[in-house]
Amino acid sequence: MATRKRKAAVLRCPTCGALVRKQDEDFPFCSDRCRKIDLGKWAMGTYKISSPVLDPEVLEDLGGAGQSRGGSGRGGGADAN
Repeated sequence: MATRKRKAAVLRCPTCGALVRKQDEDFPFCSDRCRKIDLGKWAMGTYKISSPVLDPEVLEDLGGAGQSRGGSGRGGGADAN
């Protein structure tokens, strides 16, 4: 039987792209600096997690909210100068 070689789990830092191993202290980041940069992006709202709205009551509220603002989203009103 042939023996299989195990590959070392090597990934890239999501912030700077440097190579990172699973055993590294700051995994999945290459450093504490990159970890903090990523945290800052979450805090500023650069990253967002969204999921589909499945609750019928919430869908009704969202549908009615756009209409109550009085706009169809097409522009062309008196403010479109």
